Amino acid sequence: MPSLKALLLALFIIAVVVDQSFVEANFPKSMYINWGAHHSSFAGNGEDLQLVLDQTSGSAVKSKRSFLFGSIEMLIKLVPGNSAGTVTAYYVSATVTSTGDKHDEIDFEFLGNVSGQPYIVHTNIYTQGNGSREQQFYLWFDPTANFHNYTIHWNPTEVVWYVDNLPIRVFRNYEKDGIAFPNKQGMRVHASLWNADNWATRGGLVKIDWNSSPFIARFRRFRARACKWDGPVSINQCATKSPANWWTSPSFSQLSSSQMGQLNWVRQNFMIYDYCKDTKRFNGQIPPECFKQQF
Repeated sequence: MPSLKALLLALFIIAVVVDQSFVEANFPKSMYINWGAHHSSFAGNGEDLQLVLDQTSGSAVKSKRSFLFGSIEMLIKLVPGNSAGTVTAYYVSATVTSTGDKHDEIDFEFLGNVSGQPYIVHTNIYTQGNGSREQQFYLWFDPTANFHNYTIHWNPTEVVWYVDNLPIRVFRNYEKDGIAFPNKQGMRVHASLWNADNWATRGGLVKIDWNSSPFIARFRRFRARACKWDGPVSINQCATKSPANWWTSPSFSQLSSSQMGQLNWVRQNFMIYDYCKDTKRFNGQIPPECFKQQF
């Protein structure tokens, strides 16, 4: 039977682990408004965020801390009705001013559409400034009727995009083969609502109907169970396999068989664009990761 001293020590270690990898979910404590202050508001004791877009401005928030690896999740209720030309974005990104054009970024972007037409979930990943890795999906529910969970899970082995706990996309680490992976830059969490009618809906053919404004996107329960970035020292600290770094557990190194079934269901039924299959775009020079196993 373990001694009281050993038990107390174990509880202390667990408490430290939780403290190091969990960020307070309260929006005002964990995020700040970085543009469109008069178009943003916090509510529900800090658990809720509302972003607004009208003809004068959009709005955005970003986290006060940067992270390297872990799980970033948010509940989002998208702009209802005629949202054509609008983009609601939720992503993690390194600070461009500190990394220049070599920044890393992992994106969820929700492309609005005319009433009755489905939203498009636009995903992308930038490594060392190189993006052009878009994959797009329709959703299997109305994302404007209720809040739904959107999660970015990111560890030294892979990045996984989840919608309501279903994996929709995986990007694995093939750095050993010369393919860059986002593992050396701390990234902040961002959410924004903005005018993108030059490209968002049918390639920019459908413009925003300002008679339908203001457009409102709602966010709830931001959670960051992630390694806090404290500069270059975090590159090794956050990637080291340890109980504190739960995201390095072998169980998170690859999708389970049931998750693979979920992923295949989403991709077979709701995927509408995959850069890896766009031979015309790349003049036949498909990016090298497209020939690697991702799942």
